Amino acid sequence: MSNKSISTVGFYLRPLKAICNLAKNDNVISELSYPFGKGKYQIPASRNIKKALTKDELKRLYQYPTLEGTPEDRAKDYWFFSYLCNGINMNDMFKLKYKNIDFQNETITFIRTKTKKTNRQNLKPILAIITPQIKTIIKKWGNPHVNPNVYVFPILSDGLSPNDELKRINQGIKTTNKYMKRIGKELDFPLILTSYVARHTYSTILKNSGYAVSFISESLGHSSLKTTQNYLDSFDTESKKEAANKLLDF
Repeated sequence: MSNKSISTVGFYLRPLKAICNLAKNDNVISELSYPFGKGKYQIPASRNIKKALTKDELKRLYQYPTLEGTPEDRAKDYWFFSYLCNGINMNDMFKLKYKNIDFQNETITFIRTKTKKTNRQNLKPILAIITPQIKTIIKKWGNPHVNPNVYVFPILSDGLSPNDELKRINQGIKTTNKYMKRIGKELDFPLILTSYVARHTYSTILKNSGYAVSFISESLGHSSLKTTQNYLDSFDTESKKEAANKLLDF
């Protein structure tokens, strides 16, 4: 990989390291054979590239006109749903069902798919606040609320195989990114506008609004601040509502 960028090298080697970690934990390979760590190979860290929109850019994106009912219009709404719903990634967003939504208390509760796979012993639900914009997006693009097991968005349906489910989610993300990239170019944004940017923008806007890293970590469903979470009470719903109202406070 001598002719590859640092980011590319890291992209391919981090999953390999994760596999080696599992092999070491299961005594498949010894500590001596483990190739990573101090005194051995260390995966190079890429430079901190901007991944979030500024408040001004976010305002321009929010005000960007799209033709009602078009794929571009849907992509923009999906992007803002992700942003407003605690930076939910679209994999989890497309898996939301109406049983995850409490319209009376204006909350959405879900568990990250990533957490289910990596931390089965401590599955902590994420609680997001239903803002008026979220409610509008659900009404505009969502499936009819027939029963709690209906998917919110018409990407998945019952009876799909895991492989077909993955294909539909990937296609939904790909289509969203396709139109968001076009919008980003029209707005002359310096970064490529994708669904991933929504999550980073959510955390950055809250951080710049003065919210503690521990609050943001809980909202994103991260587990990297376990020590902090051990002695901090969970933030109440009113605090989350206050934070949700900051997201479009231009």
